Amino acid sequence: MNSNRIQRTAAVLAGMAIAVAAAPAFAAAEPVTPVPRLDVERYLGTWQQLAAIPQPFNLVCARDTRANYSLNAGGDIAVRNSCTTWVGGGNEIAGVAKVTDPQTQAQLAVSFRGEANPRTNYVVTAIDPDYSWALVVNPERTAGFVLSRAAAPSTEQWTEIRTAIAAAGVDSCLFLTSPTTGGAEEIVPLCTR
Repeated sequence: MNSNRIQRTAAVLAGMAIAVAAAPAFAAAEPVTPVPRLDVERYLGTWQQLAAIPQPFNLVCARDTRANYSLNAGGDIAVRNSCTTWVGGGNEIAGVAKVTDPQTQAQLAVSFRGEANPRTNYVVTAIDPDYSWALVVNPERTAGFVLSRAAAPSTEQWTEIRTAIAAAGVDSCLFLTSPTTGGAEEIVPLCTR
């Protein structure tokens, strides 16, 4: 990809991220509903990001965005996000997630800056029964991520994912696909896929 195209794509994504962050939350009157119970042990491991509502912190990522979750010595979840940048290099950030809702275990406070008492900002609102894909949104519905164990879910799974996004009170057009080796290669609104 040439540098002009990289700059144009990055500018478009940055503009979308700012617009999403400034926009009022879709269906904000109702709280985000977590899944009834998240099995944290089954949730651990590597997930590929297949689509996301653009966020300023992930604009550097051009493709192959991944999240790896593991238990740390203190019983919290160690988070390691990585991706391939627009210039072909690697980018990685590490953080910690704390379960903030012991009843469902599906609401977490994820911190990459070591805040002492971070607020809940990660809610698993849908998960496939075999833990092959998950939908995560923040309480304000201004951030969202479609995570998958596979790079290319089936057509049926994509239908389930879009249904889950609507059930979470989010417009699937806000999600942009994330290029993934073995999966989608273009960045398009999820509602057009």
